[in-house]
Amino acid sequence: MEDSLSLSLKVISSLALMGVVCFFVHLYNTMWFKSERLRRKLWMQGIKGPSPSFIYGNLPEMQKIQQEAVRTPDNAQIVAHDYTSSLFPYFVQWRKEYGPIYTYSTGTRQHLYVNQPELVKEMNQCITLDLGKPSYITKRLAPMLGNGILRSNGLVWAQQRKIIAPEFFMDKVKVMVGLMVESIQSLIRKWEDGIEAQGGVMADIRVDEDLRGFTAEVIARACFGSSYFKGKEIFSKLRKLQTAISRDSFLFGVPGYGLLPTKKRNEITNLEKEIESLIWETVKEREKKCVEASSSEKDLLHLILEGALNDQSLGKDSSKRFIVDNCKNIYFAGHESTAVAASWCLMLLALHPEWQSRILTEVSQVCGDKLPDADSVSRMKIVTMVIQETLRLYPPAAFVSREALEEIQLGNVTIPKGVCLWTLIPTLHRDLEIWGSDANEFKPERFSDGISKACKLPQAYIPFGLGPRLCLGRNLAMVQLKIVLCHIISKFTFSLSPKYRHFPAYRMIVEPGNGVHILIKKI
Repeated sequence: MEDSLSLSLKVISSLALMGVVCFFVHLYNTMWFKSERLRRKLWMQGIKGPSPSFIYGNLPEMQKIQQEAVRTPDNAQIVAHDYTSSLFPYFVQWRKEYGPIYTYSTGTRQHLYVNQPELVKEMNQCITLDLGKPSYITKRLAPMLGNGILRSNGLVWAQQRKIIAPEFFMDKVKVMVGLMVESIQSLIRKWEDGIEAQGGVMADIRVDEDLRGFTAEVIARACFGSSYFKGKEIFSKLRKLQTAISRDSFLFGVPGYGLLPTKKRNEITNLEKEIESLIWETVKEREKKCVEASSSEKDLLHLILEGALNDQSLGKDSSKRFIVDNCKNIYFAGHESTAVAASWCLMLLALHPEWQSRILTEVSQVCGDKLPDADSVSRMKIVTMVIQETLRLYPPAAFVSREALEEIQLGNVTIPKGVCLWTLIPTLHRDLEIWGSDANEFKPERFSDGISKACKLPQAYIPFGLGPRLCLGRNLAMVQLKIVLCHIISKFTFSLSPKYRHFPAYRMIVEPGNGVHILIKKI
């Protein structure tokens, strides 16, 4: 009996030991060996990088470099346009050490940093579906974007692009200009009332929140037509959701991410459900009207819904899911990014009043006594130059990010399956060898002969991305920005307020961390 019990205990002990050994073997394979194998494949091609630690990779070093770069808002009168060394100091430091191509790891993820223009061009123009958005990041953004076009990959992404892209062609965007003009007039009246309330001469206004209101109204009215008040409610909740997600670093694949505190996880889940519920209600309303409406009555949501319902590869439930997810994408990209870009435009113009004068002269020459419209804004060269230079210095999207879903070849580099590729857009936009010694200065005149003549390598200018993943809302964003600048500068002159503190912050996009305060006068 005792021998039998002793034998049983030995068997149990052996099994437990084997279990522990297997666990640690699995842990080693998952946390180290897999990344080490990918890293060696890159090292064998001459691509070097910082040495990683076990389990956490280069995360401890990144955190240390970031802590050393912690800063306070700059003096209001000193605006340094190169913010990469404070927002992304590890990328700047490693680029100096290892050049424009290097590898690093974050936990179980192996990354390839790419800022060589020719390779960036090839990466962005790559048409294979084997290169997609990094899954570990898009998973974290799922509450915000669903499985819409901004985070989907492969055939799902290709199908979505086929349906959505035509609705953002320039002929469709021009139809929305009337909505933009109406919406900007509301903003202008608000600022005029603000001037009157502050004595009738000048007002100190925080413009970034008002510009969010403008872009929210444009997208809401374009998507929802007469139901745009519901759209504005969705925008408000999306902003809260963006803030909640941005509280944690979602960019680098920190091990253990997802084990969020219950309160925070519940907040994100509840906001996601509320947003989807509001969109579902609107989709159902539109679905009922889809058959009866004439083409002139159809808003953006209506047209996309029609395209989804007519796609034979989508079932009924899938088409509704398609609409909900892509509404989220359109709201975020079309509303938040455009508002932030407009805020940076006004900040730079407040610093450079001579460009306000040049825009005002151009508006007067092109439009005369009329308000800028779809036809006139397309002929405004000075306004376009100012916007292009703003997007060079302050592109809302800081990164182009991809993941090799299968092993692929880019230039002379073989990218193993599972490696994530990163391009830091503001670094590419400030490269002295490409843009010249004045790369960190605001000089819209560099775009006087177009993008192709603005720098040595046009593929180094990618505020909207490049190739198949080019931002679908590019035309909409550019037209909105032109309408904003033309109408505001037609009515006001402005300068930076003493309240302004230059503090670019990365919250999924690069935005003014403390807002944009300007002193504004009526012309």
